[in-house]
Amino acid sequence: MAGEMTRRAFCAGTVGTAGLAALPLSAQEAATLTARVSTAQLAPVSYPATAVWAYDGQLPGPVLRVPQGGRVTRQLVNALPVPTSIHWHGIRIDNAMDGVAGLTQDPVPPGETFDYDFAVPDAGTYWYHAHTNSMEQVARGLAGALIVEEAEPPEVDRDEVILFDDWLLNPEDAQFMEPFNHPMSLSHAGRMGNLLGANGTYDPVVATRPKERLRLRLINGANARVFILRLHELTGWTVALDGMPLPAPEAVEGELTLAPAQRVDLIVDVVAEAGAEAGLLHLGDDDSWQVLVRMPVESGAASVVRGVPVPLPPNPRVELPSLETARRLEMVMEGGAMAGMASARFEGKDMGFRELAGRGQFWALSGQSGMSDTPFARLERGESVRLKLTNATVFPHAMHLHGMHFREVHPDGSFGPMRDTILSLPDEPLEIAFVADNPGKWLLHCHMLAHAAAGMISWIEVA
Repeated sequence: MAGEMTRRAFCAGTVGTAGLAALPLSAQEAATLTARVSTAQLAPVSYPATAVWAYDGQLPGPVLRVPQGGRVTRQLVNALPVPTSIHWHGIRIDNAMDGVAGLTQDPVPPGETFDYDFAVPDAGTYWYHAHTNSMEQVARGLAGALIVEEAEPPEVDRDEVILFDDWLLNPEDAQFMEPFNHPMSLSHAGRMGNLLGANGTYDPVVATRPKERLRLRLINGANARVFILRLHELTGWTVALDGMPLPAPEAVEGELTLAPAQRVDLIVDVVAEAGAEAGLLHLGDDDSWQVLVRMPVESGAASVVRGVPVPLPPNPRVELPSLETARRLEMVMEGGAMAGMASARFEGKDMGFRELAGRGQFWALSGQSGMSDTPFARLERGESVRLKLTNATVFPHAMHLHGMHFREVHPDGSFGPMRDTILSLPDEPLEIAFVADNPGKWLLHCHMLAHAAAGMISWIEVA
């Protein structure tokens, strides 16, 4: 796999590569979302534009903003040469609207449409992305932010959406490296990009003022990269994770870890003076801290510095699972390079690792590689579940549950915050618990999307 192509390396020898504006797009009120072939200037302007697949021709797709308790009503128009669908990530949604081709709906053929219409019960930061051959379609650009606004938003000067990504580009012409299903991506850490950025550019810029208070909605839209972030010339608090408000704001001290598909809402104050530059740093592949989002501080101070922000209003249905009566399940992650697996079941047949690899399947969940005809578990509605996740591989996995949020169960029996995606590290015990309160067929898979494509995908059914 190619290592990270840093901004310095990618820009070497180029001239006149002024920073590209990267402020979040305004909400679009059109009743359609058209997935189509387009172009985007991902790399510096001395390079050609990159051919992408994008919603409404924008990369990322338009920011959709709806009020809590409202509805998202969008018709997907497929102008791509291949079938597609849309998953509304993190929304506790009606199952028929979840957008998983082959499980909750048929893929939408080229030239056809599909009407998505669903209520949004929870305020917070969510996103939408393709869920047909998502390893390739998301990497090509089919993703955007979905913001569900509180009736009483926090007191901030501005609300900014920052959707991180990385792109694996050919340094000669800035086009996507192919094939997307390269065995190295499938069997190792996933499709790791060599150019990092946010909001559709390698050089995202969010202008600020001294003492300004911002709400930063951070979304990791990358295929596989775990972003390790640090605030620069900002003080801040985490107020929500994966859309769900924390009981109290938590001061940001040190690093923030954002696994693929995870979101974090921050409220930050700009502490730099005019003429300086604040920003978001990330830990590069060479273990050095590098600027990821530039936040130049312009003249004209905002209001006086404010104190600790108040908590965001809680979302509904945040009851704790009952650990005493919960059904206990275990899911073992197996496979991948440098660990392997002896065998797994694929398409109804037991196969050895060599045969599985020949089918492009390098991973398994509890002995099952790829989707099975029967669910991993059938649950009664309202049932509490304790699921032990055992990572027997040498790679991290961002495990995502559709349709419901869960909580990590700590060794002392206490609960972590509600999430829909959690990072599982090799040989580190991890247990989650949730109430199966949303009926339907729900995916449970690794959001390192190449891992899901290569076998690390399952589903549960709630009666």
